[in-house]
Amino acid sequence: MLEKKFYDTLFAHSFSIPVLVTYWDGDTQRYGTGDEAPLSVTFKKPVALAAVIKNASLALGEAYMRGDLTVTGGTRPLQRLLTAAYQSQDSFMKAPWLRRFIPKQSHSEKTSKQDIAAHYDLGNDFYKLWLDDTMTYSCAYFDDWHEDLTHAQKNKVEHILRKLNPQPDRTFLDIGCGWGTLMLRAATEYHLNVTGITLSEEQFKYVNQRIKALGLEDRATVLLCDYRELDHAPYDYVTSVGMFEHVGKENLGLYFQDVAKLLKPNGTALIHGITRQQGGATNAWLTKYIFPGGYVPGLSENIDHITAAGLEVADLEPLRRHYQRTLEIWDHNFNAKRNLIQSHFDYQFVRMWDLYLQAAAASFESGNIDVIQYLLTKGASGHGLPLTREYMYD
Repeated sequence: MLEKKFYDTLFAHSFSIPVLVTYWDGDTQRYGTGDEAPLSVTFKKPVALAAVIKNASLALGEAYMRGDLTVTGGTRPLQRLLTAAYQSQDSFMKAPWLRRFIPKQSHSEKTSKQDIAAHYDLGNDFYKLWLDDTMTYSCAYFDDWHEDLTHAQKNKVEHILRKLNPQPDRTFLDIGCGWGTLMLRAATEYHLNVTGITLSEEQFKYVNQRIKALGLEDRATVLLCDYRELDHAPYDYVTSVGMFEHVGKENLGLYFQDVAKLLKPNGTALIHGITRQQGGATNAWLTKYIFPGGYVPGLSENIDHITAAGLEVADLEPLRRHYQRTLEIWDHNFNAKRNLIQSHFDYQFVRMWDLYLQAAAASFESGNIDVIQYLLTKGASGHGLPLTREYMYD
């Protein structure tokens, strides 16, 4: 009885849409506002109050993974539910007293390699099942809401490279190069001498294979190393996509200092990463199950570190809606191969990844998080770039 009363209080003002919650004893209560068809949340068994109070995101996320908690109603019901929770000002999702426990993090070189391996070394075959043909695992850039994902990912790569205004035969570094799409496009279409670095052995092997297949051995190199270990001559251009979310709050200043060190005087960098406009944050469930070591920095936090490193901002572009759409397509692709993925992993794994993809989409949809491209110069802002932004879209 105490548990139901607790949940009744918890959900009373937590949703901006109608939600029907069916408890473990069959009792159903309606929460939220509006006239649309309600979502249905079912507790097959109670989730311990102590666990919810310790960290609601972690406790309820684990309950969903086990199948003790289900959410139904239309397409991407988890995304709709969590978006509604983020949009409600009095939601339990925003209550500090339900985030008492946050897993400890370490961002040493050894731990960072282990963290990256835990996520990115699940296997190239796994990611091939639901990413697009370019194997790009970051926010796409859409011309319109219904654009094909492969085209939108190519748009994103092109958008990044155009912002740099790169000149042929200059040097280019991609920190956290993923499966190599950006660096190899820079080599083949912009005729740059490129280097990519990654901590993922699976990505390292894949990029090496692509370099050989494209005959780019004289123009492209991939290194398996931490960005803090890189001891090369500075580069004309530096990019880093989806990287600083992994370095940790305590290392953000050092990260931007390293970007500055790796740039030649008056060099240009494009840093693309998930950012909270409301300030930095971690999430216990994501830290434990999806991105160990993950920390989403705040916008003002990043700007402080950028300027302290001697870099100047030439352009900022928020891409929140683009990442929402990217994640929605990824989740659609993932669920289209759900049975196959479950046969290689297990029931909890597919529920965990479905929750991750829909929860991330909800977080972007609601504005809880954003993704921002920072165009930076080592020297006076915009040095070497055209006077207006028209060149980015020409």
